[in-house]
Amino acid sequence: MAKVILDQVTKTFGDVVALDNVSMTIDDGSFVILLGPTGAGKTTTLRMVSGLDTPDAGEIFIGDQPMIGLTPAQRDVAMVFQQYSLYPHMTVRQNLEFPLKSPILKTPQSMIDEKVEAVSRVLQIAHKLDNKATALSGGEMQRVSIGRALVRSPSIYLMDEPLSSLDAKLRADLRIELKNIQANFGQTLLYVTHDQIEAMTMATHVGVLDHGKLVQFGSPREIYENPVSIYAASRLGQPRINILPADLFKGPVPDGAKSIGLRPEQISQGTGEESFVTRVEHLGDQTRLHLKFKEQDLITVTNAHTSLQRGETVKIRPHKPFFFDADGARIA
Repeated sequence: MAKVILDQVTKTFGDVVALDNVSMTIDDGSFVILLGPTGAGKTTTLRMVSGLDTPDAGEIFIGDQPMIGLTPAQRDVAMVFQQYSLYPHMTVRQNLEFPLKSPILKTPQSMIDEKVEAVSRVLQIAHKLDNKATALSGGEMQRVSIGRALVRSPSIYLMDEPLSSLDAKLRADLRIELKNIQANFGQTLLYVTHDQIEAMTMATHVGVLDHGKLVQFGSPREIYENPVSIYAASRLGQPRINILPADLFKGPVPDGAKSIGLRPEQISQGTGEESFVTRVEHLGDQTRLHLKFKEQDLITVTNAHTSLQRGETVKIRPHKPFFFDADGARIA
């Protein structure tokens, strides 16, 4: 376990600025998730920390030690990427054992067996330990790939969308297990995903990246409740935040405001101005209302047992909205 610091890290590939003066502190024992669309700089950040790529400027520290000139092996990191890379001629057990059989570690066989058995149970692959890697499904191979990282005790785990190839139920199960493992053993974990549910449920901190820039860094709740921009606000929340003209509703508007941001729970119902229901989505524990208000489309949530139907009207008003300027920056 170790604290990881990125200090003004910049990386370019030709004319493309992949990371632009990024500074970030990943505290010892924290679970940090990087969010952003393709090309935001998430995987590049992971590769900088791992040593697979080197910064053009800035420094990276793991456990207060500068990483300049150190190889991935010297950095004591464990990596899991989207593309599972297993040894096809080995069994699942042999693949899981492999990281522990390094002559440098000198891990006793009894401890290797114990770790392999424990990790295989968590990842639901204990019944596959004697199968060749080539006999596994894609989801099973990815679980073995995750397992090869988990059997170790590195300074930091680096994971690049490790659950993206799994089915929905297993993805949900492993979200819980990864969070439990991280919390119980105090591991430091840097994790890349497009999935905001993973970010909201697993992370202690979220880093929002946009074209190589770190836009906001904080707890999931902090970013959800206090976003610094439209871009940051749009990274978290399901349904997505409604971004509308600032003067759409009656009431005062801050100077310079061009947009109003309303998460579904920031739209009060029953009083205010009339809107039209265009769609009703019953989702069990909640119901989403798709509304048309002054030619603008918006989504809010309502009682799971609502009797509202398409074509009916409902009165709405904003409650503690966000306001943004012309550039999308938060001003109120």
